[in-house]
Amino acid sequence: MKLPPARRMIVPAVAIAFAVAAPFFAPAYRTQMAFLWVMIVFALTWDLLGGQMGYNSFGNVLFFGVGMYACVVVQRDAHLGYFGALFLGMAIGAALAVALAAVIGSGILGLRGHYFAIGTLGLAIAAGELAAGWDFIGGGGGMVPPLYPGAVGGRETFFYYLCLLLAAVTLPVMRWLYSGRFGLAINAIRDDEDKAEAMGLRTTQFKTTAWCISAFFLGVAGGAVGNLLGFIDPREIAFAGSTYGVWMVLMAILGGKGTLWGPVIGAVVFDITQELFWKYLLGWQRVALGLLIVVIVVFFPVGILGWARERWPERFGHGVDETPSQGPA
Repeated sequence: MKLPPARRMIVPAVAIAFAVAAPFFAPAYRTQMAFLWVMIVFALTWDLLGGQMGYNSFGNVLFFGVGMYACVVVQRDAHLGYFGALFLGMAIGAALAVALAAVIGSGILGLRGHYFAIGTLGLAIAAGELAAGWDFIGGGGGMVPPLYPGAVGGRETFFYYLCLLLAAVTLPVMRWLYSGRFGLAINAIRDDEDKAEAMGLRTTQFKTTAWCISAFFLGVAGGAVGNLLGFIDPREIAFAGSTYGVWMVLMAILGGKGTLWGPVIGAVVFDITQELFWKYLLGWQRVALGLLIVVIVVFFPVGILGWARERWPERFGHGVDETPSQGPA
C-alpha cells in the first residue's frame, strides 16, 4: 500500500532536520556523526559494483586513500588559503581517483567472480606499502594537513556538514543512475554477463564507468576525512583495507545489497554498533566486531531490507534479488 505523497515526505523531512541539527544537540560526537555520513558513502559506492553489478571489490578503499593524499599534498604546496586549497585538493583527488579507476579497471575488470575479488584485494595493500615508502607524501610517518583556521570545534562542525552534503549528493545520484539505462545495463551484467555481451552490451565500458563513479565519490570523501582526522597514516587510515575496505562490504550486505536504501540502513546500523563496541567493550571491541561479522553473514544473507521484504511482502513488494530490472527500493 502506497502512502500519499505528503505523508511520504514526512520521514525524509524529519531525517534532514535531525541531520542538520545534530551537531548542536550532541557537539561532543560531531566527528563520530561525520563518519556516519562517510560510512553511508562507503556502502553506497561499494554497492554500485558489488550489489547492482555483481562484482565484489575489496579494493575500493584505494580511491579513498588517493583522494586523501592528493588533497593534503595540494593543501601543503598550493598557496590559496585553507578553503581554496581544500576544495581544489578534493577536486584533484577525485580526478586522480577516477583516472586511476579507468586505468586499472580497463584491465582488472576483465576478471570475473572470485578472480576479480582476489585481484582487487591486493590493491590497497600495495598502495599502503608504496605510500609508506614515498618520502614526498611523508612515508611511514604519514602527513598532517594544515590547521583549520576557525575557532576550536569549528573544524568538526565544518567537516560534519561537508560529509553530510557528500552523502546527500551521493544518494540521489545513485538513485538516478539505477533508474535509467545505466542501471538496467549493470543489472544485466550481474544477472548474466555472457548474455548481456551477446546482446551487444559493452560490458567492460559499463563496468569501468561504474568503478569510476565509485572512485569519484570516494576520492572526495578521502579529502574530507583526512582533514577531519587531522592526520594521515598510509596503512591504518588512507589505505586501510582491513577496516574500511571490509566494512564497505559488510554494511552493504547487512542492509541488503542490490538495493538503494539497503546500504544506507546497513551503514547506520553497523556504524552505531561499532561505536557502542568501542565505548562499552574496550579491549574486546575487535572480538565483538568479528562476531558481528559472523552474525551478518550467517543470519542476514539477504540483509535487513531483504528480511523485512520476506516478512512483510505486502508492504515492501518484491525481494532484494527479484526483478532487478525494475530498479532498487
